[in-house]
Amino acid sequence: MKRPLRLALLITVLVSQAAIADSESVIEVVSSSARSVTPGTAEKFTGQVQVEQLFAAERGRRLSGGSVTFKPGARSAWHSHPAGQILIVTAGIGRIQQWGRAIQTIKTGDVVWIPPGVKHWHGAAPKTSMTHIALQEAVDGKAVDWMENVSDAQYLAPEAKEP
Repeated sequence: MKRPLRLALLITVLVSQAAIADSESVIEVVSSSARSVTPGTAEKFTGQVQVEQLFAAERGRRLSGGSVTFKPGARSAWHSHPAGQILIVTAGIGRIQQWGRAIQTIKTGDVVWIPPGVKHWHGAAPKTSMTHIALQEAVDGKAVDWMENVSDAQYLAPEAKEP
Protein backbone atom coordinates (compact mmCIF):
# COMPACT_ATOMS: atom_id res chain seq x y z
CA MET A 1 0.00 0.00 0.00
CA LYS A 2 1.43 3.38 -0.93
CA ARG A 3 2.37 5.79 1.84
CA PRO A 4 -0.23 8.53 1.01
CA LEU A 5 -3.04 5.97 0.96
CA ARG A 6 -1.92 4.50 4.31
CA LEU A 7 -1.81 8.02 5.72
CA ALA A 8 -5.30 8.76 4.38
CA LEU A 9 -6.66 5.63 6.01
CA LEU A 10 -4.97 6.45 9.33
CA ILE A 11 -6.35 9.99 9.32
CA THR A 12 -9.81 8.69 8.45
CA VAL A 13 -9.75 6.31 11.41
CA LEU A 14 -8.49 8.96 13.83
CA VAL A 15 -10.91 11.69 12.75
CA SER A 16 -13.96 9.47 12.72
CA GLN A 17 -13.49 7.45 15.92
CA ALA A 18 -16.23 9.31 17.77
CA ALA A 19 -18.71 8.91 14.92
CA ILE A 20 -17.92 5.22 14.58
CA ALA A 21 -18.47 4.66 18.31
CA ASP A 22 -22.01 6.03 17.90
CA SER A 23 -22.88 3.90 14.87
CA GLU A 24 -23.71 0.24 14.62
CA SER A 25 -20.67 -1.89 15.47
CA VAL A 26 -20.37 -3.68 12.14
CA ILE A 27 -17.45 -3.36 9.74
CA GLU A 28 -18.52 -2.04 6.36
CA VAL A 29 -16.49 -2.75 3.22
CA VAL A 30 -17.36 -0.81 0.08
CA SER A 31 -15.90 -2.37 -3.06
CA SER A 32 -14.25 -0.10 -5.59
CA SER A 33 -16.68 -1.51 -8.17
CA ALA A 34 -19.59 -0.14 -6.10
CA ARG A 35 -18.32 3.46 -6.33
CA SER A 36 -18.91 5.74 -9.27
CA VAL A 37 -16.79 8.48 -10.79
CA THR A 38 -18.61 11.63 -11.87
CA PRO A 39 -17.40 14.72 -13.71
CA GLY A 40 -17.00 17.89 -11.67
CA THR A 41 -19.74 20.44 -12.38
CA ALA A 42 -19.05 23.88 -13.87
CA GLU A 43 -20.48 25.54 -10.73
CA LYS A 44 -17.80 23.90 -8.56
CA PHE A 45 -14.86 23.37 -10.95
CA THR A 46 -13.07 24.82 -13.96
CA GLY A 47 -11.61 22.37 -16.48
CA GLN A 48 -11.74 18.57 -16.53
CA VAL A 49 -12.27 17.11 -13.06
CA GLN A 50 -13.34 13.61 -12.01
CA VAL A 51 -14.77 13.03 -8.51
CA GLU A 52 -14.98 9.59 -6.90
CA GLN A 53 -16.85 9.62 -3.60
CA LEU A 54 -15.05 7.12 -1.40
CA PHE A 55 -17.54 7.39 1.47
CA ALA A 56 -20.31 9.76 2.50
CA ALA A 57 -21.17 11.41 5.79
CA GLU A 58 -24.17 9.24 6.61
CA ARG A 59 -25.54 6.84 9.21
CA GLY A 60 -24.01 8.70 12.13
CA ARG A 61 -20.71 9.54 10.40
CA ARG A 62 -19.75 13.19 9.99
CA LEU A 63 -16.67 12.42 7.88
CA SER A 64 -16.76 12.13 4.09
CA GLY A 65 -13.97 11.42 1.67
CA GLY A 66 -13.36 11.52 -2.03
CA SER A 67 -10.65 11.07 -4.58
CA VAL A 68 -10.51 13.98 -7.01
CA THR A 69 -8.47 14.04 -10.23
CA PHE A 70 -7.76 17.35 -11.93
CA LYS A 71 -6.45 17.45 -15.52
CA PRO A 72 -3.80 20.12 -16.26
CA GLY A 73 -5.18 23.61 -15.56
CA ALA A 74 -8.31 22.32 -13.80
CA ARG A 75 -9.22 23.61 -10.34
CA SER A 76 -11.99 23.92 -7.79
CA ALA A 77 -14.01 27.07 -7.23
CA TRP A 78 -13.27 29.13 -4.14
CA HIS A 79 -14.80 27.37 -1.15
CA SER A 80 -14.46 26.75 2.58
CA HIS A 81 -15.23 23.93 5.00
CA PRO A 82 -16.93 24.53 8.37
CA ALA A 83 -14.76 21.87 10.08
CA GLY A 84 -11.68 22.24 7.86
CA GLN A 85 -10.31 19.81 5.29
CA ILE A 86 -7.36 17.46 4.83
CA LEU A 87 -5.94 16.85 1.36
CA ILE A 88 -3.55 13.98 0.66
CA VAL A 89 -1.91 14.33 -2.73
CA THR A 90 -1.66 10.84 -4.26
CA ALA A 91 -0.40 11.71 -7.76
CA GLY A 92 0.98 14.60 -9.73
CA ILE A 93 1.60 18.26 -9.03
CA GLY A 94 -1.02 20.79 -8.03
CA ARG A 95 -1.65 24.23 -6.65
CA ILE A 96 -3.52 25.54 -3.62
CA GLN A 97 -4.28 29.08 -2.55
CA GLN A 98 -5.80 30.67 0.51
CA TRP A 99 -7.70 33.91 -0.13
CA GLY A 100 -5.28 36.85 0.10
CA ARG A 101 -2.15 34.65 0.06
CA ALA A 102 0.24 33.40 -2.62
CA ILE A 103 -0.33 30.14 -4.50
CA GLN A 104 1.55 27.13 -3.11
CA THR A 105 2.70 24.05 -5.01
CA ILE A 106 1.57 20.63 -3.75
CA LYS A 107 2.89 17.28 -4.98
CA THR A 108 2.62 13.53 -4.50
CA GLY A 109 2.94 12.62 -0.82
CA ASP A 110 2.08 16.09 0.53
CA VAL A 111 -0.60 16.38 3.21
CA VAL A 112 -2.44 19.71 3.43
CA TRP A 113 -4.50 20.93 6.41
CA ILE A 114 -7.02 23.68 5.61
CA PRO A 115 -8.43 25.23 8.81
CA PRO A 116 -12.18 25.67 9.34
CA GLY A 117 -13.76 28.55 7.42
CA VAL A 118 -10.65 29.39 5.34
CA LYS A 119 -11.57 30.45 1.79
CA HIS A 120 -9.37 28.54 -0.67
CA TRP A 121 -9.12 26.63 -3.93
CA HIS A 122 -6.99 23.72 -5.15
CA GLY A 123 -6.32 21.98 -8.43
CA ALA A 124 -3.74 20.76 -10.92
CA ALA A 125 -0.67 22.64 -12.08
CA PRO A 126 -0.98 24.30 -15.50
CA LYS A 127 0.82 21.46 -17.31
CA THR A 128 0.43 18.49 -14.92
CA SER A 129 -2.53 16.49 -13.61
CA MET A 130 -3.04 16.03 -9.87
CA THR A 131 -5.09 13.61 -7.76
CA HIS A 132 -5.81 14.01 -4.07
CA ILE A 133 -7.93 12.41 -1.41
CA ALA A 134 -10.10 15.01 0.33
CA LEU A 135 -11.41 14.42 3.86
CA GLN A 136 -13.89 16.73 5.56
CA GLU A 137 -16.46 16.60 8.34
CA ALA A 138 -19.99 17.92 8.08
CA VAL A 139 -21.29 20.50 10.54
CA ASP A 140 -25.08 20.62 10.73
CA GLY A 141 -25.18 18.41 7.63
CA LYS A 142 -22.91 20.66 5.53
CA ALA A 143 -19.27 19.90 4.65
CA VAL A 144 -18.52 22.67 2.13
CA ASP A 145 -19.59 26.19 1.23
CA TRP A 146 -19.06 26.79 -2.50
CA MET A 147 -18.30 30.30 -3.75
CA GLU A 148 -17.24 31.91 -7.05
CA ASN A 149 -15.06 30.24 -9.67
CA VAL A 150 -11.32 30.96 -9.70
CA SER A 151 -10.50 33.27 -12.63
CA ASP A 152 -7.67 32.53 -15.05
CA ALA A 153 -5.81 35.57 -13.68
CA GLN A 154 -6.09 34.22 -10.11
CA TYR A 155 -5.05 30.72 -11.19
CA LEU A 156 -2.03 31.95 -13.17
CA ALA A 157 -0.77 34.35 -10.47
CA PRO A 158 2.82 33.78 -9.28
CA GLU A 159 3.45 31.00 -6.78
CA ALA A 160 4.93 31.61 -3.34
CA LYS A 161 8.72 31.54 -3.33
CA GLU A 162 10.20 28.66 -1.38
CA PRO A 163 12.36 29.71 1.59
